[in-house]
Amino acid sequence: MISERLLKRALVAIALAGLSAGLLVWAAGRHDIALWIWGAGTVPVVVALATGIIKDFLAGRVGVDAVALLSMSAALALGETLAGAVVALMYAGGNLLEDFAVGRAERELAGLVDRAPRTAHRRQGEDAIDVPVDAVAVGDRLVVRAGEVVPVDGAVAVGSATLDEAALTGEPIPVQRGPGEPVRSGTVNAGETFEMVARATAGASTYAGIVRMVTAAQTAKAPFVRMADRYALAFLPFAMAVAAFAWWLSGDKVRALAVLVAATPCPLILAAPVAFISGVSRAASRGVLVKGGGPLERLARIRTVMFDKTGTLTVGGARLIAVEVAPGQDAVELLRLAGSLEQASHHVVATALVEAARARGGGLEMPAAVREWAGSGLEGTVGGRLVRAGARDLVFPAGDLPDWARRAARRASWRSALSVYVAVDGRPAGAILLADELKTEAPHAIRALRDAGVARIVMVTGDRAEAAETIGAALDIDQVLADRVPADKLDAVKTEQRLAGTIMVGDGINDAPALAAADVGIAMGARGASASSEAADVVILVDRLDRVGEAVAIARRTRRIALESIGVGMSLSIVAMLAAAFGWLTPVAGALVQEGIDLAVILNALRALTPGRGRNGRSLATVARDDLSRGHAALGTVLDRLRAIADRLDETEGAPALDLIREANDLVARHVVAHEKDDEARVYPMLRKLLADGHGLSAMSRAHREIMHLARLLDRLVAGIGPDPADRWLLRDAQRAIEAIESLVRIHSAQEDDIYDHAAPT
Repeated sequence: MISERLLKRALVAIALAGLSAGLLVWAAGRHDIALWIWGAGTVPVVVALATGIIKDFLAGRVGVDAVALLSMSAALALGETLAGAVVALMYAGGNLLEDFAVGRAERELAGLVDRAPRTAHRRQGEDAIDVPVDAVAVGDRLVVRAGEVVPVDGAVAVGSATLDEAALTGEPIPVQRGPGEPVRSGTVNAGETFEMVARATAGASTYAGIVRMVTAAQTAKAPFVRMADRYALAFLPFAMAVAAFAWWLSGDKVRALAVLVAATPCPLILAAPVAFISGVSRAASRGVLVKGGGPLERLARIRTVMFDKTGTLTVGGARLIAVEVAPGQDAVELLRLAGSLEQASHHVVATALVEAARARGGGLEMPAAVREWAGSGLEGTVGGRLVRAGARDLVFPAGDLPDWARRAARRASWRSALSVYVAVDGRPAGAILLADELKTEAPHAIRALRDAGVARIVMVTGDRAEAAETIGAALDIDQVLADRVPADKLDAVKTEQRLAGTIMVGDGINDAPALAAADVGIAMGARGASASSEAADVVILVDRLDRVGEAVAIARRTRRIALESIGVGMSLSIVAMLAAAFGWLTPVAGALVQEGIDLAVILNALRALTPGRGRNGRSLATVARDDLSRGHAALGTVLDRLRAIADRLDETEGAPALDLIREANDLVARHVVAHEKDDEARVYPMLRKLLADGHGLSAMSRAHREIMHLARLLDRLVAGIGPDPADRWLLRDAQRAIEAIESLVRIHSAQEDDIYDHAAPT
């Protein structure tokens, strides 16, 4: 294999050197020597090509290479060595382009192998002895320390284990496993050291099975057949028949040679490689790495797309979604206290909570006298206050929940969220809800795939059905397959492949078998190299899901351009062949005409480098787009406060309730209304100049009017508040107005973000 790669590179170098040297000598006036040099540069390619054709013929294959051999041999026989040298260079270069992705299979499992544990800590009496993982036997007692990968399948022996199963299931929230409950190899110990009993050897464990599935799926994938070969079998006998007809008609073999020169199949040889390499380059400019022309060609034929959920359709980690507080408590202060305390923990959820507290602007303090209950939570002193955060039982040991806590539990259940309950100075103070969020660009990405011609979209995930179906409904996905382990994902891909060409999009090790088996595997690789990136045919190098739709659109446009180039180029070549057959073109004139056709084919194929039509040529400046997005992010804090006020009105009466309503009205007037007015006055006029169709902005303006209307209603309600105590009808009307404004502005902002992304460059 190494010698074959070197031969391809050597042929390109010889052809390029011969063509360049011949041009220099021709420019110096030594035409005879130039012809000889061009011929010398062509002969090695002809010899190598003839050898390859013989091997292919003995194997029962005949393709475009036979046409190339015929055309180069004819050029040499006619003395048109310049044409022969050009064809030789283009042929050798085309082969080299297709060879770029070779060698990927040798690195396919590098990510998996590097991550696999090499040793295990086997318990022998009071000691833990390091042994090779292959030496672990069923029944061995193993010690798994914090941060280590579980070496084999087994069960928890004593105590509990906190496991990060994201590598296998994609679920970002760590799970708790008690005594006797199963643990799988490949998961990470996200808690304290625990002991387990091996239930399988390393070779029979889950992680080893994933490696085997990737290997089997990769080796089972059919090799890419060049598009040009599909037309070569018909063109080769046609060209020879026309040449024979010309010879028979005129009795002049020169006329037959003219036909063969005019039949130089550069449209076949060049169109597909140039177009596909251009398409690959275009995709790379958009942050999409396509591993060669083969995957790009398959991508153009796709009708079904399958998505993993966690890290693909969602952000892939615990994110703050709400802070539910007890009456009289402040959400910002509660988050600050909890974030300060969680700095003492290395738990994955603790890290997310600390980041959320810092993002809200709270000044964190280092906790003191911290005490931790493994798997339950921790307690410590923050600024002189005793803070406890963790599971519900830690804050409510008696089990009875007040109304606000029941509401928090209900909302957590609806949103498939993890709840961290917080007590301050011995009194329950609130609950912090964390969950995996939908990526902001996910709806736009799904719509882009529909626009690109994808007929069916499926989500297949190892996550729970409740969480998966929530995401599926939000994105209008055709089918949701939940609770799928890697083997199930692989089966799901194979099932879809029986019906139509299928893409699998994922980002984790658990997705690697399905990525390798799909017609095209697309890995979300923005967070670094992984087994999924190695197993995939396409890697998205930026953290943007909508690049999947762009990749499909680029692939389809590239394939269409390649077919156009082949069709038009070969039609012109056939016209030139017929003209030569009737004596209207001499061999020299035929060569010149063919070179013109070749140039036209190349230029047309290079169109795949461009984005094509659909934009008016201008784009929203990156700085402006980022400024607009930051405005929406700042508005999100205001909306969170409006939601909290609406919730507080459930349990607040009298003067405190009126104070909350006045605060909400002030927030709406100073932030929401001001933001929408700025959009109408400054942002939308700019966008109208950039978008081909401004109808969508008219719909956005309609939303502005509705937001303004609701703001006026709330302001009138506040203006009408008198000295008398507020009745429950006033409170209810205010609460409805606040909730309506908060919900409408969130949806409206998400729609505007889609428009900004559409108008913005990479």
